[in-house]
This record gives sequence, structure tokens and C-alpha cells, in this order.
Amino acid sequence: MKNTPTDPVPLLQDLIRCKSVTPAEGGALTYLENLLSTHGFVCQRLIFREEGTPDVENMFARFGTGSPHLCFAGHTDVVPEGIAEGWTYPPFAADISNGYIYGRGATDMKGSVAAFAGAAIDFVRSAAKFKGSLSFLITGDEEGPAINGTVKVLEWMKANGHIPDHCIVGEPSCVDRLGDTIKIGRRGSLSFAVTVEGRQGHAAYPHKADNPIPKLARFIDRIATATLDEGNEHFDPSTLAVTSFDVGNPAGNVIPSRAAAKFNIRFSTEHGFESLKAWVADEVAAITAQLGGTWAISATEGADAFITEPGSFVGLVQDAVELETGVLPKLSTSGGTSDARFVKDYCPVLEFGPTNATIHQTDERIAIDELRDTQAVYARIIAHYFSAEL
Repeated sequence: MKNTPTDPVPLLQDLIRCKSVTPAEGGALTYLENLLSTHGFVCQRLIFREEGTPDVENMFARFGTGSPHLCFAGHTDVVPEGIAEGWTYPPFAADISNGYIYGRGATDMKGSVAAFAGAAIDFVRSAAKFKGSLSFLITGDEEGPAINGTVKVLEWMKANGHIPDHCIVGEPSCVDRLGDTIKIGRRGSLSFAVTVEGRQGHAAYPHKADNPIPKLARFIDRIATATLDEGNEHFDPSTLAVTSFDVGNPAGNVIPSRAAAKFNIRFSTEHGFESLKAWVADEVAAITAQLGGTWAISATEGADAFITEPGSFVGLVQDAVELETGVLPKLSTSGGTSDARFVKDYCPVLEFGPTNATIHQTDERIAIDELRDTQAVYARIIAHYFSAEL
């Protein structure tokens, strides 16, 4: 007798009702552990800590021991609900209305977790003797500092022989409808803080002061109008955004002694951290040669740019999405950062999940039909993966 497909709706409702605001576990990992272990997954709860950061609970679950090994990576932690009174339905009640499930994490990303869990359970029930392994890497630290989550779980997986051959991250990748976008890479992120020291003085006697503002303004104008690159086959041109310009001066008749600015560069694979640091240093040197000043530069590395080149794995997922949704997905590298930036150091990785219109918003929600269709896409990906030669 054929097994009845698992319905992801109650799974998602149960997960939403776990108030797992980062870094709190909130019962979400316990729920998943109980669910997956019931169906033969061997689950490991992993708690990591680092001085000055909160302890974080994570989970790794695996069915099977052989290859090929497909891993689903995701997170059960969510951002705070904001002003709860602004929600149409309580943010952790998982109410259903007009075909939608409302709640914090409905799309980012408990919906994907529920959908993949349902698909994985159905697969191992119907193909218990399949060749290979299916696993889950679930963190409670994606919306937080991302220090005690996926990074350290991957280190543990490597030390214990659990590195997968391929990985799908369940971030909500689609824009207008399910199936329109697969993310096969991400731009890099590098932030800078620049300070120029001068000499304070009276505005009526500017020749007796050393005003740092024109120096910094010239620098900011120079970098803000620069063309970093023209982009490439998979990436749009790199961008630079100035996020702060501050002199800390409330007085209108005083020339300040210091001016500071911050900016962020989102870059393609045309660049790396070191090349961009060198470019900024060269730009500072050019302004210093013109206008002088004492400059200080600091850089904070966010994530490096990466790409999973289209090939058999990307093609398999793309085909599965099109067969289930009728949409040929665009291969994209847009958006901010995700935990895929850590996974890419271990195996090929891509991101696919539902539409992202309401992520982090009041009244975050997912259509029930979309949730079930997401599970159907994941089910087809799993079935094709373990029947294909990648």
C-alpha cells in the first residue's frame, strides 16, 4: 500500500509555534529531532559556544552512510517579531487565513525546513534501501552572529566524516512566484571605516585650522563615483554604498578636528578582500597626495564572493523545479549573504526555497499551496538526485 504523502502544513505550524528568536532554540530543534529520528534519521544535537557570544544549539541528522550524500542546510532561528500588536494574527500562533499560514519564520525559513522534512520523510519511507545518504544541517545562529552555527557544524561534520557531496540551502530564493529563481552564488561583502584627522579651529579663521571635511568629502566623491567592474556572466557590477559621514560637530562656528565615514562594497568574483583593500588604500593615498591629512582605515570582512558553476547538479535542480512548477528558474547571485557562504568551502551548494516577499516583515506568511508545491519540488530533487549519476 502506498504511503500517504506527509503534509507540511502541520509541520510548519508546529515549528512556528516554537518561539526560536535567535539565538533561542525555542523547542524547534527538539521538534525536528523527534520527527526525523522517528523515521530513521540519526540525529546529533551540537551546542557551540565562544567567549562573548551566546551559546547556540544546532542539529545534524543523517539517514544512510554511503554516497552520494545530499544535505539540506537551513535554520530554525528567526528574527524578532517587532511590534506584536501590528500583526493581523499573533506572530507565533501559526494561524491559517485565506489560504496562508501566518507567523514569524513562515518563509524565512521554517517553511523550507518543513517542506524538505516532509519530502525527506516520504523518500526514506518509500525507498529505504536507496544507495546514498540524506542529511540535515540545521542551525540556530543564521539570523545572529553566525559564529556558533553552520561554521562550526561543518567543522564537526568534516571531523566526523559527514561532508556531503552536494548541498541545498533552503533560503527563500524566489521573487514573484515559486520556481523563478535559484541562487548559485552570492556577492561578497566588505565594510570600511575611514577617519581623517585635522586640527580644530574657529570658522572665521580657517587658515589657522586643518579642516578634515573637504579631504574626506573628496575621497567619498571619488570612490562613490568609481566603476569597480562591469560584472560578468553570473554577477552584476560590484557596488559601493556610503553608509555614514560624521564629524560629531554640533557647533556652526567650529571647524572639527576629525571626520569619519563608513562604506560597504558588495563585490563579484572579479574581486577579493585583498584587492579591494589595496584599491581603497590607493584611493586614500591619491587624496592624501592632493590635500594631505592623517588617515586611518579599517576593514571588516563579511563574506567572499562565490559561484557554483552551472553543471550536472545545478541542471538537475533546475530541471526538477521546472517540471514541478512549469517555470524555468533564473540562476541568480543577487541578495545579501547566507550560510551558503560557509558550505561552499566544503561542497557545491545552491539555494532554493519559496518566495521572499514577506521575510522579516510584520505578517510574514506563506501560501499553503506554495508550501506544498515547495515540498513537491524538493521531493523531485531528492528522487532525481539518487537516481542520477552526478
